[in-house]
Amino acid sequence: MSLPNETRTDLINDGLTLLQDESGFAFGTDALLLAAYLPNISDGIAVELGAGNGVISLFAAKRNKFSKILAVEMQEGSAALAKQNVIANDLAHRITVIQKDLRLLNDEIPAGSAHCVFSNPPYMKAGEGKVSPSAARQAARHEENGTILDFCRVAARLTKYGGSFVSVYRPDRLDALFAALRESGFAPKRMTMVYRDSEHTPSLVLTEAKRGGKEGLYCTPPLILTDVEGNPTKQYTNILEKGEFDEQYRLPIGRRKE
Repeated sequence: MSLPNETRTDLINDGLTLLQDESGFAFGTDALLLAAYLPNISDGIAVELGAGNGVISLFAAKRNKFSKILAVEMQEGSAALAKQNVIANDLAHRITVIQKDLRLLNDEIPAGSAHCVFSNPPYMKAGEGKVSPSAARQAARHEENGTILDFCRVAARLTKYGGSFVSVYRPDRLDALFAALRESGFAPKRMTMVYRDSEHTPSLVLTEAKRGGKEGLYCTPPLILTDVEGNPTKQYTNILEKGEFDEQYRLPIGRRKE
């Protein structure tokens, strides 16, 4: 398994080092927010679908969110980066990288074994928008190696009854996400819209769905990243510093601790 031709190493949050493909899809806000949105199941097993260079799994492992994470990535170069990042950050006891098309997973991960599946799936339909000269970037953005329904179906097969599927997606495709979740046996339970600032429409949506869950969706307060002057808001600063969303983004008022 070979690394991409041009790479760089960056120091990111939580004291992690990240080897990245310079022509590929770089670490960004969506990965940082998804990692912070994950539930804390310290003795649980998690699966990441479409792990890329492994950054979300690295955050989850570093923060002891799960005891074991299986990071699935199809592309050879990205999977090689993920494996190198796991070793470089001394997290091989927590993370195992599996290079395989998620649609072809069989015995690598037993059905119903995961307490949580998480993903930053491609946002755009195949054939939509401009074609990127980078194969890795193209695959990260477009549904060429699996639609949102494919991701949800695989997540449903791997997740325990009552387990979670957590994702970051694009708001203008929220209807497709919810349709895929319901068709796969998930009930959306928590949703947070993310805004660059108060003057713009939402740019991301974070969701948590439960396999076999009942109806009842908690629409959290919006997460606004910056004020009008471009400074991080208090809520976003807390996420950057703690690696967690505040309780208001996890539970409705009636279920929060006093």
